[in-house]
Amino acid sequence: MKLLCSPTSPYSSKVRMAARYLDIKLTEISVDTNAGPSVLIDNNPLGKIPTLLTDDGVAVFDSRGINHYFGRMEGKRLYPGSQAKRTKADVLEALCDGTCDCLLSIVYERRLRTEEKVFQPWIDRQWAKVERTLGYLNDEPPKLGRKLNGGHFAMAAMLGYLQLRFAGEWEDNNKALVYWLRDFEKRFPAFAELKPQ
Repeated sequence: MKLLCSPTSPYSSKVRMAARYLDIKLTEISVDTNAGPSVLIDNNPLGKIPTLLTDDGVAVFDSRGINHYFGRMEGKRLYPGSQAKRTKADVLEALCDGTCDCLLSIVYERRLRTEEKVFQPWIDRQWAKVERTLGYLNDEPPKLGRKLNGGHFAMAAMLGYLQLRFAGEWEDNNKALVYWLRDFEKRFPAFAELKPQ
C-alpha cells in the first residue's frame, strides 16, 4: 500500500504511527499539497493528505478513515472492542484532530497572508480553542492502557505538532501533557521518528 503524506502533517503522523504499531507495511510518498500533484488530485478530489492507496486500487482518506480501515484489516486491532472504551477513543481522536485543524489554521493565516493582512482576532479565536482542549486533556490525560488506540496516536500527533510549530507556547501550563507524551514515547519509541518534523 502507498501513503501520500507529508512529514510535517500531524494527520500523516497519526496514520504512520498507527501503521507502524500494527505492523502494516506502507510505501510513503511525500507530496506537496500546494503543488496539487496528479497522484494526489486523481485519487482524492479534496487534494488532502494523508491519502492511502490500497493494493486493490481503492483510495482511502482522511486520517480517521485510514485508521478505521487499518482497524478493520484481518488480524489488526486499533480501536477497543468495548463500546464505552471505543467511544472514548473516538472522541479523543476527534478532539485532537479538531485541535490540529485550529493549529493549522493559525499556521496558514501567518504563512499565507502578508503581515498587514494577518487577522489576529481569527488567530486568537483558534488559539482559545487549542487552550481549552489542552486544559481539558491536561486535567485528566487519557490512560495508556495495555494496548494503544487511534485516540492515543491522534493525541501524540497533535502534541508533536505543537512541539514543532508552537514550542514554548503551551508546555508550562500543561505539564501533565508533557509527561503523558514522555510516557507515550516510552511505550512507542518510534514516535521520535514518526512525529511531525
